[in-house]
Amino acid sequence: MAAQPNPPPSVLREFCPLYYLLNAIPAKVQRGFRSVLVYLTALDSSNDFLAVGSSIGMLYLYCRRLAHMNKYSLEGKSDAITAVKLLSCFDDLVAVGTASGRVAVFQLVSPLPGRNKQLRRFDVVGLHKGSVTSLAWSTNGMKLFSGDDKGRVVFSSLDLDQGVCKPVLLLEESAGVVQMEYSHQVLLVSTQHRSLLFCTQKQEVLQLGTKPRKSSGRFGACFLPALCKQSDLQVFAARPGLRLWRSDIRGQVEDTRLLKPLFNTQIPQFDLFPRPGPIGAYRPADRHLGLLSCFLREGWILSWNEYSLYVLDCLNEVIIGALESSGDIVSVSCCDNEIFILKGDRDIIRLSNSPEGLASNLSELSIRLTSPLTTPTILPPTGSVETAQPIRTMAIIVEGGGREEGGGGGWVRQGEEGERDEDEEGVEDVEEAEEQLEVIDSYSDEFN
Repeated sequence: MAAQPNPPPSVLREFCPLYYLLNAIPAKVQRGFRSVLVYLTALDSSNDFLAVGSSIGMLYLYCRRLAHMNKYSLEGKSDAITAVKLLSCFDDLVAVGTASGRVAVFQLVSPLPGRNKQLRRFDVVGLHKGSVTSLAWSTNGMKLFSGDDKGRVVFSSLDLDQGVCKPVLLLEESAGVVQMEYSHQVLLVSTQHRSLLFCTQKQEVLQLGTKPRKSSGRFGACFLPALCKQSDLQVFAARPGLRLWRSDIRGQVEDTRLLKPLFNTQIPQFDLFPRPGPIGAYRPADRHLGLLSCFLREGWILSWNEYSLYVLDCLNEVIIGALESSGDIVSVSCCDNEIFILKGDRDIIRLSNSPEGLASNLSELSIRLTSPLTTPTILPPTGSVETAQPIRTMAIIVEGGGREEGGGGGWVRQGEEGERDEDEEGVEDVEEAEEQLEVIDSYSDEFN
């Protein structure tokens, strides 16, 4: 029996490991007299930034234009970050969700005229009852939707000019939220049991298909790029058995694509740089789709779960590439021609059809070079970290309409030029400094 030919290589691959990014994030920090390991827990990307959440409640934000790392503390209890979402509109915004259900929004400082000149943070607490699993922005940054693993979806209305954030409970599903996306005043929500469309104008809930899924799972859904009308919106939704639904904005299924035959042939694997140590991981006997996102070209779909990642061409019915049996996939984000994958405790992979820093076409390059934040010279990655700056903490909204005023002495620690090693990392925030003083006082009391 003749051996099957090897599949052609994928057009996407890893050109270079992101050592400059990982080296700018400490592997350990000093908390009082304890050394604490730093695990990376969430990821999002844009043309301007890479945002990485951590197990110690610290957000690491890498500015790609300036090759510069900032870090932002949520203050208070060290709570693992479970979701991050970037938005570049009139102001640069980043939303963060945590394991305890807290949601924070950072309005970043901009050097451009008329833009925000003071780092501000908005907090939403008391509405989520579980870990935040998904975040979705409106295009103008005035609406933020957050979903948790208990099935709650919270809508936060932001007025950045007035410095006000008003959250309300929008939906409460019977299963945890897996993925969300917002477009044309319609919120697409995927849970462990079903996918639904929520029209924010009519306050109307429409389910995709006639019945919920028979088996629960992390199956996502995404909008297809549409024209300027809400009626033009279409949805791709992942289904068990390697099936893909395409529905209209009313939830009516127009097409079911059976993708299983594509997986019966040899699948081109993404070419990765060699890594030290074993990289193999468990892969289920049956392949499944997972969360979904449109990617790069018309008809291309990015799908991923904790075991595997696939890029599918649904128009030509081929698999562009796959990543299988390479370790636990924690978080995935894509922008333009790039896919960023957070894998395991501390590994970030960039897949693309071109090296980092090179525009995929001349028009994109001209747009980037006209930005006031860039110069015609591509800056080399340095991993430098900005020094600490004070932050004005906005009012915290609590459940029941009450309000607690944030203290004016809050600080966001943004590190120092170049990351220090474990022994020099020091205390991460003011609360830790107070904790350290309390320990010293206790030792003094014991020996006096």
